[in-house]
Order: sequence, then structure tokens, then C-alpha cells
Amino acid sequence: MSAKAISEQTGKEFLYKYICTTAAVQNRFRYATVTSETDWERLTQDHPWLQTEQLVVKPDQLIKRRGKLGLVGVDLDLQGVQEWLKPRLMRETTVGKAKGILKNFLIEPFVPHSQEEEFYVCIYATREGDYVLFHHEGGMDVGDVDSKAQRLLVGVDEKLTEGAVTEQLLAHVPDEKKQVLASFIVGLFNLYEDLYFTYLEINPLVVTEEGVYVLDMAAKIDATADFICKPKWGDVEFPPPFGREAYPEEAYIADLDAKSGASLKLTLLNPRGRIWTMVAGGGASVVYSDTICDLGGVDELANYGEYSGAPSEQQTYDYAKTILSLMTREKHPDGKVLIIGGSIANFTNVAATFKGIVRAIKDYQGPLKEHEVTIFVRRGGPNYQEGLRVMGEVGKTTGIPIHVFGTETHMTAIVGMALGHRPIPNQPPVAAHTANFLLNSSSSAATPATTRTASFSEHKLANDVTPAKKAKPGVPAELQSTADRNGAKATTLFSNHTKSIVWGMQTRAVQGMLDFDYVCSREEPSVAAMVYPFTGDHKQKFYWGHKEILLPVYKNMAEAMKKHPEVDVLISFASLRSAYDSTVETMQYPQIHTIAIIAEGIPEALTRKLIKTADEKGVTIIGPATVGGIKPGCFKIGNTGGMLDNILASKLYRPGSVAYVSRSGGMSNELNNIISRTTDGVYEGVAIGGDRYPGSTFMDHVLRYQDTPGVKMIVVLGEIGGTEEYKICEGVKEGRITKPVVCWCIGTCATMFSSEVQFGHAGACANQASETAVSKNKALREAGVFVPKSFDELGDVIRSVYDDLVANGVIIPAQEVPPPTVPMDYSWARELGLIRKPASFMTSICDERGQELIYAGMPITEVFKEEMGLGGVLGLLWFQRRLPRYACQFIEMCLMVTADHGPAVSGAHNTIVCARAGKDLVSSLTSGLLTIGDRFGGALDAAAKQFSKAFDSGMLPMEFVNKMKKDGKLIMGIGHRVKSINNPDMRVQILKDFVKQHFPATQLLDYALDVEKITTSKKPNLILNVDGLIGVAFVDLLRTCGGFTRDEADEFVEIGALNGIFVLGRSMGFIGHYLDQKRLKQGLYRHPWDDISYVLPEHMSM
Repeated sequence: MSAKAISEQTGKEFLYKYICTTAAVQNRFRYATVTSETDWERLTQDHPWLQTEQLVVKPDQLIKRRGKLGLVGVDLDLQGVQEWLKPRLMRETTVGKAKGILKNFLIEPFVPHSQEEEFYVCIYATREGDYVLFHHEGGMDVGDVDSKAQRLLVGVDEKLTEGAVTEQLLAHVPDEKKQVLASFIVGLFNLYEDLYFTYLEINPLVVTEEGVYVLDMAAKIDATADFICKPKWGDVEFPPPFGREAYPEEAYIADLDAKSGASLKLTLLNPRGRIWTMVAGGGASVVYSDTICDLGGVDELANYGEYSGAPSEQQTYDYAKTILSLMTREKHPDGKVLIIGGSIANFTNVAATFKGIVRAIKDYQGPLKEHEVTIFVRRGGPNYQEGLRVMGEVGKTTGIPIHVFGTETHMTAIVGMALGHRPIPNQPPVAAHTANFLLNSSSSAATPATTRTASFSEHKLANDVTPAKKAKPGVPAELQSTADRNGAKATTLFSNHTKSIVWGMQTRAVQGMLDFDYVCSREEPSVAAMVYPFTGDHKQKFYWGHKEILLPVYKNMAEAMKKHPEVDVLISFASLRSAYDSTVETMQYPQIHTIAIIAEGIPEALTRKLIKTADEKGVTIIGPATVGGIKPGCFKIGNTGGMLDNILASKLYRPGSVAYVSRSGGMSNELNNIISRTTDGVYEGVAIGGDRYPGSTFMDHVLRYQDTPGVKMIVVLGEIGGTEEYKICEGVKEGRITKPVVCWCIGTCATMFSSEVQFGHAGACANQASETAVSKNKALREAGVFVPKSFDELGDVIRSVYDDLVANGVIIPAQEVPPPTVPMDYSWARELGLIRKPASFMTSICDERGQELIYAGMPITEVFKEEMGLGGVLGLLWFQRRLPRYACQFIEMCLMVTADHGPAVSGAHNTIVCARAGKDLVSSLTSGLLTIGDRFGGALDAAAKQFSKAFDSGMLPMEFVNKMKKDGKLIMGIGHRVKSINNPDMRVQILKDFVKQHFPATQLLDYALDVEKITTSKKPNLILNVDGLIGVAFVDLLRTCGGFTRDEADEFVEIGALNGIFVLGRSMGFIGHYLDQKRLKQGLYRHPWDDISYVLPEHMSM
């Protein structure tokens, strides 16, 4: 959503901080907020003027016409304000159809003035620019300002001047106030532009001899401009419409949405309601709400919301569990229903998102059954069959009634089932598996190109022509008559020769386009190149049918345009932050005639600038906030139409006779499905995008379809918000549009809600009665457009109009020609479970593929929650066990005591020499680690093995010592160069005390200590050293902690796990020595001559 209302306090704060005007703006920052928790003593300390001036008090909760509702207290002292608030603060009141609690009030100084000093000013945004409205009589009795006020349009990218304000707006203002007002209005307009307001109204604006006073203010800002305005806005709080509470769950989902590239929306309408929805897609969510309200469920509809844009499994889980938690808090006598609906997805993996919902259902299966919840599911799109199967299975295993339907069922049919208006089929038809669509039933793999590019209902069309050899660069021959860059836009945007550049490294979308091209029997790929500024020029590998091909990727647009003059379409996957700049750059190249902008969330002011430039240059923009468009048999934009299974199911590989235009990308795919089932198919379809100002309008495309011979009928899926649909009415009435038009505007439920609801699309909000879906549908019907009674009947009306055209001979259905087969990508085939392949690696300790990193089955959040520490993590990753607390502490102690033993030992020495030779950290560390072995630091495993073998064989300590001496072998873990029985190693003492105190048993340690008594009696430095103690203690730990079998414990010793303790611990010391040498800036090491004994070879010294 873009335009969001802000509180009066926030609006005035912006104005007082940032307005630049010669007019003296009075009472800057003189306001105080009062709630039920206000400490009046503290408030008067913060705002001393409250006790010295007369005051005005009013609620600040987006309530219109407060004065007429008796909600403004005027000319009161502080005690009077408190008395005025007593019967109002935290009391319920009714404003229009909305009931709400008055909980937030604003106190300001009272401004004595006369009626003649009150004025009205308002600025609001439209597609063509910003209107400034001014009326010389302000106040609550201003009346219908639209008809009364003076009006001035400031075009996009134009500046407002004081001269224009004075001349066009201030004709009825006294001369002495014109200068002040002109300066203030220009300053206000500049503020409005700089801070990305979309609406700003001041009524009244009072002008006295002292200066200008802003008494009452209402404003909206473009929330998508946060990345531009954050330094000035700060953290803006957007209050809910009056009559609707701000629930913490809504804030939680809004926070998830802000952190995600997907779209997650939730609005609670009636938390006690029995009808709950979890709908995928901005357009689909509105359609489901409409249908519920049409069928009488408006009072029981609990929520509005949507999830879209390929959310991850974890994000879907978080969204689903929030809704399930809300709907299982209060029981309903009739039970509850949950509608998990959606249109046919373009690129979202339905099975992946359903996994998150299934997890949530399993977690809440008890409450769901207790509250008698019945679930109805309808979905289509990539891998939807697997998603529906999983959803059906969870119903069987949990005992929750879950009814599952796919694309064979009309999108909103489940609403009628859920509300008891239509029967629930016992065994709905099972749609074919995704893979089945990819197998050609025809024996002929090739399809003649001429039968594939003409309209399905005709033999040949004028646009099925090979371009002339000397065509203008970037302009196909069939476009040249209408695509000259003089401001006129092409009627035909795409042909089977169209070439495009894709901005962004969207390899999946590009491969989808190439697969579509191949199945449409195009001679060449529709993508000529890609532009990605974050890498150097290179080639990217793709598939063309069975064959691998390379597409060039360029770092900058200029190089791509220079190398590919035949390109005339740009598909921009640039982010919302970079889409504007990259589109402006693209329009500098005359060869580009069509640009599709996929990004959602581009500020409206920037979009309007793009529209203006595009109109001047004759460029058609599709989007922003769109999936794109498709012309069967010719070209598709990015992910439009979904994957190949849907392309083939909806017969999008060859043209039909019906052209459509919609706002929603997901609903455009639903239209593909509906049209393919009720007519001979789609000729062309465009989703113009859900923003308030789409780059091209409904009428732009309807007129193109009117002028395209292959199009026999037109379908429009309109929407609440804006007035574009009325232009279709005018076109039909004036005879400019003569082809049959079927139209339905979604959002009819909006007029039934008591408070304003912002739907999924930024533009789906009615600012006046004429912008409601109900008004538009009525006007369209009266103009002669075919308008169904509801979305449920849209398919029936389309079929009826099509059948009439066939009966009258306008459309002659042709025989189906099967498309060529396209191999399935390996990754997708594996996702569907169609193939298997032996893995190159196996791992059992860590899994990073999900939403959260997992160590040996334990999520990383749990690791921190349980405060497992480094020892606990090492236990999970090395031993695949959650070790006892004492074991984790012992591991950490081992790492601490082995961390370093001075610079003289071989490992540290090597690290120091390497560091001083100018090598990097990794090289220096590796140099030190390579010295670890039986002679240095590698005695842990050997000691553990020797002592274990002797102990397990029943050998007495004396027998063990004698045998090792007889065999001529050293006892590993015994002996120290410096320490002795008289100069003990405190590291050994610390570890030994801990082990004795905490380990359940220490049999091997006791055995080793008995051996030490024997060896030290012979020589005092033959003590049990730190390697030996750690080795034998670890064997005791593995054998007695209860987490391992004897065989498992012995295996860990055998495979060298214990030496890892020394390697890991000593790495810390080696890194310390490396950093120390770098910090001390030590030069290249050269060993001194006097420390080297130079001798001749032995045979020469004789």
C-alpha cells in the first residue's frame, strides 16, 4: 500500500519542521497529546503554555468533520479541557457507520479570529499532476469545496509559483493577505512534494496580522517513499481508520512484511467472526472478500489479508499460525470456516508455501477441532498438485475437515460451499500432474509455424509477416507504421519476432520465456541479452528446447543497446529503489518501445515522472507492480502465465480470439484459465499493475485491442479505486469501442464495511463514491458493457458472449494443433519427485536449506535459547548428541587449556615465521597446524587408544609400562619437557579436579594416574601431561555420559575426534601469534648463524 493517512500531530510536525516560506507560521510545535495514561502534572511541565492560554481540544484519530460532530472543544482553559474530556476520553462514539473508542486527543492554543480570516487549502495527487484547491471561505461550514474552490493543476515535474497562485487562486482574497497566502501555499506545495505527500488539507487556515495559523489538518503520505524520506520522516506511526482497533497481530504481520521480499497483509475486521480467509494474491484476496459479502457473510467476515510474492515456508508458517491463533480464541455456535484460496500462481511454488500452512495446521490441530473449524482450499500454479495432496493428507491425519480443489474448480466456488450455498462435491475431478502436461500426445513433435502465429480463429493475419531485411533497428516491420518516436504509441506491442533485454539476473524468468518461445515454435529466443550492473560482461547458459545456448550479460545498458539494435522491449526486474533510474536510462534509447516494470513499491511521484517521459517518447509502460503480460504464440513477459504446465493447460502457446486487461498479475493467470475453458483462448493479456498510477491504463489497452483485427472480444477485470473504467463507458457510448466488452470491477465489498479497508493493491482504495466498484459496475452496465452479477458468474458471461460470436460467424474455431514438447528442468523434476539421483555428498550434522540453520536436528535459535555454549555446539556437530552440561563445560575447558603454550613450540614458531614472511592469516595458521602430529599436540588420540587398549585387556598398570618398554614404544600422553611431579602442570590439575568432581565414573583416568605413579618413580618429568589427561578423560566421558554405546564411543576415538580438540584449541593461539606479529610489525625472520651448528659431511670430516 502506498498512500497512508497520518495523524494530525504527525502532519503538523512535518509542516513546522520543514516548510520554507516568508509567511510567519505561528504556534510551531505547540501541541500536546492526551491519552487515558496521561500524567497531567508532567504534561503541564513539558508544555507550560497549557496553564497560561486558552485552548482547543479534539480527537486525533482520522475522524472527518469533527466540528459538526461536536468533537472539538474551543476556547477552554486547562480545567475546562479536562472537564470536556471526561465524558469523551475512552468512550465509544459513532462516526458514520464506524463505531470506535475515542482514545487520542490533541490540545493546541486557541486562536481568536474572525470568519473572514479563515481559508481552505488542499493539495492532492492525480495521474497528470497535483491539484491545489483554494477557497476564500474556510471552516466547518465550507460545504462542497470541489464545486466552490478555485483549482490549479501543477503538472508532473512543473513548479508552482507565487504569481500563478495569486492569479488563479486568490482572486477573492483581500489584497493585504495575498502575498502571505501566496508564499505560504508555494511553501506548502514544496513541502508536499519534498516529503512525498499524496494528500494535504488545511481547514481552516487562519491568516491574521500576526501571521498564519494551521488549525485543522488532514494528510496522507506515500509510505513506499520511506527509503527516500526516512531521514526527515523518522519512524512514522500510521494510525488505523477510526472504528478499527490496531491489533498487535496486524503489527506483527506488518513487521514480517517489512522484512520480506514477499507481500504479507492482515487486517482484522471482526475477531469474533466465523469466516476467516488466508488468500494468496492481492487481487484474489479482494475477489474472495467480495464473494463472501455477496453471499451474505459480511457480518461474519473476520479478516482481510493476503500473502503473495513467493513467501518462504517459514514466512507462510508465521502468517498461518497468526490467523489460526486468532480464530481459535473464541468459539462460535455454528463453528468456523477457513478459506485458503487463491488464483493460479505465476511463479510461487504452491507446495512450498502450503508446507508452512500445513505445519501451522498440525500445531493448532487441537484448537481447530475444538472450535469446529472446516477448511476449504482452492489453488493453482507451480507444483499445486503436490500442495493440494499434502493439504488433503493433513486433513486425514488430523481429523480436521479439509476440502481440497484445484484449477478445475472456479476460484470462488469454495466460498459458496463454505457458506452452505452450494453442495460440496464428494470426489472433485483430479487435475493431471504437472509433468503430464509436458508429454506430447501427438506423434509429431513439430508444429508448422504458420498455424501457430495466426489467430486461432483465422487462417492468417497481417501481423504474421517476416520483417523486411532493411527494417529499422529495434522496430519489427509490423510495428513501424505506428511506433515512430513522436509520442504516438504502437498498437501492436509484441509479435513472434519481438526481442527483449531483461534487466536483472532473473535466470528462472528468462528460462521460462525461452521455454514459452520454444513451445510457441518461435524461430529464435525472445531474450537477446541481460543487463546486470553487479557483475562484469559474461555469458549465461540457458536451454532452447533440448539444446544449451549462451545469452550475453552486460554490466551496463549502453553496451547492451549498442550490441542489440533489434531489441525493442525491456523487462525490468530492478528493485523498487533502482527501477526509476534504470527506466529513465532505458527511455534514452529510441529503439525501446515497451518497458515492463515488475517492481512493487515505487513511489507514486516517481512513477508519474516515468509516465510523463514515456508519453513524450511514445513508450508503453506495463507496470509497475505487475507480473507483465502475454501474447500467446508470440511473447511473454517474465513469469507471466506461470510454468509450462499452466501455459499448456490454458492453451497459451497459440492465440485465441479474446484479449483481456487486468490490474492483478495473479488474477490475469486466473483469466487465462477462465478464458481457455469458456472460449477458444487468449489473443493477448496484460496486467497493468496494482499501483494507483499504472504506466498504461485500461483504456490504452482496450483501444489497442479494438484496433487489432485478431481480437474479437475484450475482457476487463477492473478494481475499486481510480476512475479509468469510466473511460471505457465513454468509449462504448461514443462508438470508439465496438467489440463486445465483458467487464467486472472487484472490490464491491468495500461499501459494506463500516471502516475503510486498504486492499492488497496500492491503488485499491476509493477516495470518493464514483471510485467504488459498485458505482463502476453500474455505469459499465448502463453503457452497454456485459457485466456479470458477481465474479462467480464472470466465466458464464464470457462463454455467452463468445458463443454468440461463434453463432454469428465472427469467430470460427480452428482445429487444435499440439505444441512441441519441452524437456523439464532437472531441478524442477526433482522438486516434483519425478526423478532421483544419488547425492555426491552425505551429511548428518547440519542443514542450512530451511528458514533456520539446524545443527544435528536442533534449530540455531534453540541452541541459543538453551545457552548451550561452544561446548554444546561442538557436541552437536562432532558427536551428533546433546551432551550433558558438565560435558560441554569440560570441552570448553579443554579448548581453554590447549589454546596456547608459548611461542617456542613448533606450531606457534611456524605460524610466527610464516606471518613475518608476509603471508596471510589462513596460510600462517595452516603452517602451524601442519606441525601437529604424534610428536607435537597429536597425542590425544594415541593416548586414548593406548590406555583404553591396556585397560580393556585387563593389563595391570605395571604390566602396561613394562610391555611398552619391552616393545620400545613411548607411552603417549606421558612426559613433559619442563613440568614434573615436583613442578606440576596446573592445566592438568584443573582438568583432573573437574573430571573427578563431575564425571559419573573415571576408570580410565584412574588407570592412567596409576601408570603415572610408576613412570614418575623412574623419572620425575614422566607425568600424565595435558594431552594424556584430555585423551583418557574423553574416553571416560564418551563411555559414561549415557549418550553413546560402547561401540560408538570407541569409534569416535578411532576416527581421530579427540585430536580435533587440540587442533581447535591451539588454532586460537596460532591466530593470536599471527595477529601479535602483524601488530608488532615484525619483519622477515632469519635464523641467527650462531644458533646453527655448521658441520661438514661425515665422510669429509674423517
